[in-house]
Amino acid sequence: MAVNSTPETPLPVGEVSRLIGGWIDRLGAVWVEGQITQLSRRPGAGVVFLTLRDPSYDISVSVTCFRQVFDEVAEVVGEGARVVVLAKPEWYAPRGQLSLRAAEIRPVGVGELLARLEALKKSLAAEGLFAPERKKPLPFLPQLVGLVCGRASAAERDVLENARHRWPAVRFEVRNVPVQGVHAVPQVVQAVKELDAQDDVDVIIVARGGGSVEDLLPFSDEQLVRAVASCRTPVVSAIGHEPDTPLLDYVADLRASTPTDAAKKVVPDVGEEYERVRALRDRARRCVESFLQREERGLAQALARPSIEDPHRMIDERADHVAALADRARRTLGHLLDRADSELTHTRARVVALSPAATLQRGYAVLQKADGHVVRAPDEVTAEETLRARVAEGEFTVRVDA
Repeated sequence: MAVNSTPETPLPVGEVSRLIGGWIDRLGAVWVEGQITQLSRRPGAGVVFLTLRDPSYDISVSVTCFRQVFDEVAEVVGEGARVVVLAKPEWYAPRGQLSLRAAEIRPVGVGELLARLEALKKSLAAEGLFAPERKKPLPFLPQLVGLVCGRASAAERDVLENARHRWPAVRFEVRNVPVQGVHAVPQVVQAVKELDAQDDVDVIIVARGGGSVEDLLPFSDEQLVRAVASCRTPVVSAIGHEPDTPLLDYVADLRASTPTDAAKKVVPDVGEEYERVRALRDRARRCVESFLQREERGLAQALARPSIEDPHRMIDERADHVAALADRARRTLGHLLDRADSELTHTRARVVALSPAATLQRGYAVLQKADGHVVRAPDEVTAEETLRARVAEGEFTVRVDA
């Protein structure tokens, strides 16, 4: 409804803002499509601010929504994404500013594709297909490299030229297949399986140049992802450019940012390896020379010791001392033997002097009974008893007289 006003009776700014707000409120909730050009998610804030832009008409409008509304699509929606928003227009009267209060956000176009890819990615990750422990190491020097790429493509040229420049002896088994379109997935899968079945293929590179999200969709196909996961040969993904991350990148044993990068990561550089060998050889030579010099110094120090220079000197120095000790020991032993002989002679003389035989030599006799008991007193014998008398030169019997 039009509002009557004249230069003489103009409407105040506040009234105009109030009327605009009323008209906008009557519009109700609407579905709006646009491209997100600005996105603000302050940590801890409960409201998310973004700007929707219509590229065709170069018109933008501010959108606000609660954090829980945006969190539902936060993983697949960012700046540059096209979305459809269910929002209610709001007029901020103090500033005269129009904005939309979003109640629901849905990705569209590429956003829908990304949402589906994100769901597939989560499903495959839950199965463990992207687990690091499944990754196989690449051989140091592959003899035969399998290459899956488009026919006469820049990716094929980049891989072949860079690999042969780095290591001229490397050989390639190339499979040219469509890398986009409806026939891409089955032919890429077939090529990967054929190369994996060849025992002499050491590593497989799947390469493609850059492109839009739709162009790279074949390399996010579940069938291809599962085929690569089941390969026994290491697989390198070299799809697009650095920002491109199809699902093949997650399941491959190694992700290369570009086809050129794949060639550098798969094939060693002959010049670099030669320099590494030379450096290791020089290091080994220095280690051996250092070891020999250290051992020579140790041997020289050992030879400079007096005991090594004149080994007999120590023996000669000790010979006089040993001779003196031997002479001292000889004299000591002689004195001990002489003293022992003297003591033995004296002891023998005492023994002889005190022995019964010496007494018998002086004319004494020893009387013994028949049982050998020595008679010491007269009352120990009886009349007519026969005794044995032992003298110095023998013995004879005697009879006791009453």
